Amino acid sequence: MLENYRNLTAIGYNWKDHNIEEHSQNDRRNGRHERTPAGEKPYEYAQWDKSFKCLSHLQKLERNQTRDRHSEVFQHSKVLACQSTLQINKRTDTAQKPYKCNECDKSYLKLKYLRVHERTHTGEKPYQCNQCGKAFLLASYLRIHERTHTGEKPYQCNQCDKAFTQRSHLQSHKVVHTGVRSYICNQCNKAYPHQSYLRKHERTHTGEKPYLCNLCDKAYSQLNLLRIHERTHTGEKPYICNQCNKTFAQLKYLREHERTHSGEKPYKCDQCGKAFLHPSCLRVHERTHTGEKPYICNQCNKAFSQQSCLRIHKRTHTGEKPYKCHQCDKAYSQQSCLQMHERTHTGEKPYKCNQCGKAFAQVKYLQAHERTHTGEKPYKCDQCGKAFTQSTHLKTHKVMHTGGRL
Repeated sequence: MLENYRNLTAIGYNWKDHNIEEHSQNDRRNGRHERTPAGEKPYEYAQWDKSFKCLSHLQKLERNQTRDRHSEVFQHSKVLACQSTLQINKRTDTAQKPYKCNECDKSYLKLKYLRVHERTHTGEKPYQCNQCGKAFLLASYLRIHERTHTGEKPYQCNQCDKAFTQRSHLQSHKVVHTGVRSYICNQCNKAYPHQSYLRKHERTHTGEKPYLCNLCDKAYSQLNLLRIHERTHTGEKPYICNQCNKTFAQLKYLREHERTHSGEKPYKCDQCGKAFLHPSCLRVHERTHTGEKPYICNQCNKAFSQQSCLRIHKRTHTGEKPYKCHQCDKAYSQQSCLQMHERTHTGEKPYKCNQCGKAFAQVKYLQAHERTHTGEKPYKCDQCGKAFTQSTHLKTHKVMHTGGRL
């Protein structure tokens, strides 16, 4: 305690009682209790101009006063310690950082920090992924990236089953469980747990797309959407199937592909119970029950249940045939038509009959053949009731009724 006091006085602190050392020594003295004549108070306390009959009373007062002083000294010494730490921190902040960047004004306390910073100027990325060759500035960035290949998610939420590749993503997710949504949209009053989520949402109102592709004119409202788009230029497919090594540009496509191995079909039709690999396939199937055809041709008003069917149909108006054969000059409006044609060159016949093993280049030829085994004749003449296994046979027959005219 005396050391704290001396430290305070050494820096010029104006202490009220400069006899604190003397009081501290007096406090340790053991005065003996002596009897005094009645009414006499021989023991005086000089600080307060007060006297006491018993020596023990004087000593008790002195002890209380000394304890109070010691407490005050301790409090001030704590303040001094905090001030001293603050001064050291200030010196650290303002201290010379000896490792300076030659390219810009930044400087660093340690050489290793400067070396990392210099890579932002040189473009050097020394940490390379063994799976896809992507390179990174820091080893920590590479470790995070490698989890996109392994599927590892070491940061698990203790409230639910969700897991994350990065700790920061887990921290952001945890707010969902608190129910706190402090960030409110001024346009529609929708609330979000994070400011970053609100900013993304606000772009749906403003139409802002701040993330621009350097290779083409496309722009995106979110950085992750730009990263996905950039892979169309680079050909990068970082998500690899463990079963067959097939690669994908997006994780959702890998997850969908993995179901072809597992046989999982999580999307079920409420009407008939039929199950599908993809939610989009379920939506298309549901239209067979509802009869919905939301895709309409602006040339002839013909309607379709799928957008892809509308695109194919539009080519009948434009005459576009984008699928060309590499063996000959033939072109087709649909890729499936090109594939069927290519089999005339390769001789491939992928559709086999289970009954006799005969193979066919197109599925419709297999279906027609299978009727020779089943005896089914689905094409019936409306004039005479005669039935046929193939629609072409029915058309040939109808000539008999029309007198040679179809």
